[in-house]
Amino acid sequence: MKKHLEKFYALFSNDIGIDLGTANTLVYVKGRGIVLNEPSVVAINQKTGRVVAIGNQAKQMLGRTPGHIVAVRPLVDGVISDFEVTEEMITYLLNSAQKDNKKFFGPRVVVGVPSGITSVEIRAVRDATKNAGAREVHIIEEPVSAAIGIKLPVMDPVGSMIIDIGGGTTDIAVISLGGVVCSKNVRIAGDKLNNDIISYIRSEFKILIGEKTAESVKIAIGSVIPGSVPMEAVIKGRDLVTGLPREVVITDADIREAISQSIDTLVEAIKEVLETTPPEILADVMHRGVYLTGGGALIKGFPELLNEYIKIPVYVAEDPLTAVARGTGIVLEDLQAFNEVLIVNDDDIPSAK
Repeated sequence: MKKHLEKFYALFSNDIGIDLGTANTLVYVKGRGIVLNEPSVVAINQKTGRVVAIGNQAKQMLGRTPGHIVAVRPLVDGVISDFEVTEEMITYLLNSAQKDNKKFFGPRVVVGVPSGITSVEIRAVRDATKNAGAREVHIIEEPVSAAIGIKLPVMDPVGSMIIDIGGGTTDIAVISLGGVVCSKNVRIAGDKLNNDIISYIRSEFKILIGEKTAESVKIAIGSVIPGSVPMEAVIKGRDLVTGLPREVVITDADIREAISQSIDTLVEAIKEVLETTPPEILADVMHRGVYLTGGGALIKGFPELLNEYIKIPVYVAEDPLTAVARGTGIVLEDLQAFNEVLIVNDDDIPSAK
């Protein structure tokens, strides 16, 4: 009976995977691939309480809104900080993903979340997705989903190590036989590096810059080891002494100094996970290497720096930004086969309400 029901639902509902990230949210629709990649930002009119814009439109408003409109990120460190706003954002994403192919029943959704989040946080994600119109919700840890997305043999009795460096958190996980053997979740990722750059430029150059400027500089000239050719960029901000606009030229050496402490902490966290990995699995990791996914995998020189520290080959996954979303898509293709890797099944947990 259940199989017949599943076939019936498959005809009249969509299967959707969501990589619910602090910085960006990606949406995968079964049969179509990744259809949306939007910043996790929502603009709200505080006078009326209504949502003004979501995603790219809202991100353009960051730091540029009048007093009564605020652009907020409803996810902090990979978990929901504002339930209602997150619900609005997920509703928008689900509707946008299905606008050309809306079906009779609500979609079946697989959502990627950081490893090590609490059962309360899991329930918040599940309830927000249900309230946004999902018929069925399954939760998967992001490093596991990323490993599936880059075709690592997560269901085999062989150890695989993956480091997913996102916007709010970095997930470090060793996976074998469909489960996480050991892992660590650290709050050092893209946003922390942006804040490091803002603080450094404020203290060294006495200039105040915004988050978007810091991020664009990080992407343009950020690196963790010196390159063969020095790089520089012009940044504009407010002079903290005069209060007037000023621009300065900063180099890749400045960015390295700004983010060095956070990078050192991240490398130490990776070493800690390796130290707690069982020796047989560690032998597999040494043979197969460590895989980097997420936006942080694109920091220039990071794979080489990490390789120098841990003495294990380090590889950047192909298209690291979409690895988690692609993983949710593969899970949706055969939920039964990947049932073991899901944190929580829709029917296993009572509603928070």
